[in-house]
Formats: sequence, structure tokens, C-alpha cells
Amino acid sequence: MELNVAGKTINLTDDGYLADLSQWDKDVAFAIAKEEEVTLTDAHFKVIEWIQNQFKSGEALSVRGIKGSGVIDIKEFYALFPGGPLKKATRIAGIPKPKSCI
Repeated sequence: MELNVAGKTINLTDDGYLADLSQWDKDVAFAIAKEEEVTLTDAHFKVIEWIQNQFKSGEALSVRGIKGSGVIDIKEFYALFPGGPLKKATRIAGIPKPKSCI
């Protein structure tokens, strides 16, 4: 699968996640967020940055982990990324699908 953003072709997995995090930028985030029907704000990008940092440090991602992040509380996380917050947030952040997501 592919996504065309700002004149670039972004490679996606069969699940629609970025195949290569190095292709991620804010234009890609906005394009994926549009598909997910999420309007990105600064609050979204704080969560996205935290998720990317966790991924880069090898930490497993879970909703429980986000609860303890100090970046956002669970209620707000669900409000920012409704209908599957971890799945949507990680997809928009450009990281592989977490094992905890179905």
C-alpha cells in the first residue's frame, strides 16, 4: 500500500501503518489523521511525540502506559483519538501497530 503526501510516496503496511518511520513528518501525520477523521492539534502532537519516543526507546505501547505517561490522562486520550485511541494514535505517529492492538 502507498500514501501520496506532498509529492512523496509513503510506503504503508497492509494494515495502513508506515513501513518506515523515517518517512514520517507532519504532512504524513495530517494525511493519516484525515483518513482517521481526527483533526490534529498541539495536544495531539504532544501525545504523538511521546509515542514516538517510547517506540524509539524500545518501550512497549499500551493504553495503560499512556495513562502513566504524565502527558495525557486516559479520558483526554480517548477524546483526542476516538474509536480506538492507541491504534489511531500509533498509526498517525508513524510507528508499527502495537501488539496490544487488535
